[in-house]
Amino acid sequence: MSPRSPALIREVVLSRDAALRKAHGLLRRIFPKSELVSSAEWGQSLREAEAGLWTDLQWHLLVAESGTRVLGVATGTYLGNVNLGVVGYVAVTPAGRRLGLGSKLRNKLRRLFEQDAKRICGAPLLGLVGEVRRDNPWLRALMRRRRVLAMDFCYYQPRLHPDQPHVPLVFYYESMGRIRRRMPVLELRRMLFTIWRRIYRIPRPMNDPAFRRILRELAGRRSIGAIVR
Repeated sequence: MSPRSPALIREVVLSRDAALRKAHGLLRRIFPKSELVSSAEWGQSLREAEAGLWTDLQWHLLVAESGTRVLGVATGTYLGNVNLGVVGYVAVTPAGRRLGLGSKLRNKLRRLFEQDAKRICGAPLLGLVGEVRRDNPWLRALMRRRRVLAMDFCYYQPRLHPDQPHVPLVFYYESMGRIRRRMPVLELRRMLFTIWRRIYRIPRPMNDPAFRRILRELAGRRSIGAIVR
């Protein structure tokens, strides 16, 4: 494929869309199993949307395609109760990287979150949050952005498979408004609880050892600052 070949970015909205399987296959080639939700979970989320069951939660699956090939994928969830967009996965093929599809997919996801915020909350989107490995080059790129606060506490992604461990990741906040140098712990705790409960569908986060460990890490602290580079 030529680096100049066009790629179309679109949202997958139907559970029977063949791009769903291809997009998940791309993630399987990039992410370890411990960090990857199942394609069945994606299909179930789309079936919920098709049934009109979503209220203030909106899940998005974006694909970048050239013909029938999926060159990139991005997922994320808007949470109306905290007016935040949660970035899930962003992954592109080598050909997609040459086309700058990673940034294009993330920007498209942000615009969808902004539309969700306006429609559901009648207000501008407050920010984007996400999780990333500490050794990921993308984290270094994020930390160079003035609006991104990569937080200095021990965060864990929930266990996605019974035979896999909880995954230690860096939790970051990207402000859409005023720049934030610190995050109040009370606000952060509510944010994390919402993500675990509503996105990862953990029925009782406080019963999970990893979530309790996060709470212990935050105990006694009034606010959380940035990771020291």
